[in-house]
Amino acid sequence: MEVNNAPKIGPVLQKERKERHLTLDRLAALSGVSRSMLSQIERGEANPTFAVLWSLTQALGIDFSQLIAGGITHQRKAEAIELVTLALTPEIKSPDGAWRLRILSSPALAGRVEWYEVEIAPGSKLQSAPHAPGTFEHLTAYTDGLLVETELGRQELLTGETARYRADIGHEITNGGTETARALMVVLYDQEA
Repeated sequence: MEVNNAPKIGPVLQKERKERHLTLDRLAALSGVSRSMLSQIERGEANPTFAVLWSLTQALGIDFSQLIAGGITHQRKAEAIELVTLALTPEIKSPDGAWRLRILSSPALAGRVEWYEVEIAPGSKLQSAPHAPGTFEHLTAYTDGLLVETELGRQELLTGETARYRADIGHEITNGGTETARALMVVLYDQEA
């Protein structure tokens, strides 16, 4: 007798992702799970490991137990203080080591407001395709040498200065200095242009 009562997690993950207005690419970046694996999980074509499911629930801000139960019935109970250790802080790195983004914002806020610690190697740049309409970025320089360029203009930044610019058009951040440049980037979605 074969018993297969495995939970149908694919549709639940897809529903939670779409409710947060996240693309597969965005959830992949937040969770560290590849886009192709996410797509396979959502279609029920993959049997993800515990570690993969854990990464996805953390990125979506949902309880693992509720995912396994087949649906999200409650939001995660807020802790008095939630601590994310350095080892558990997700990162996005360029393949060539030119830049690194540490994701500091809560996964539950993805697609609404996000903030990142940005590091760009000397002489390197972080190029971005246009984000969703109405998206803005705020970049506060922790070091000198950064240059923000969009289709509408360019602005050099000194330590402590903040550039605010449309991110629903092509844009890039360049480090023209000789040391690694650092900044805080806040991304705001669905803002009035």
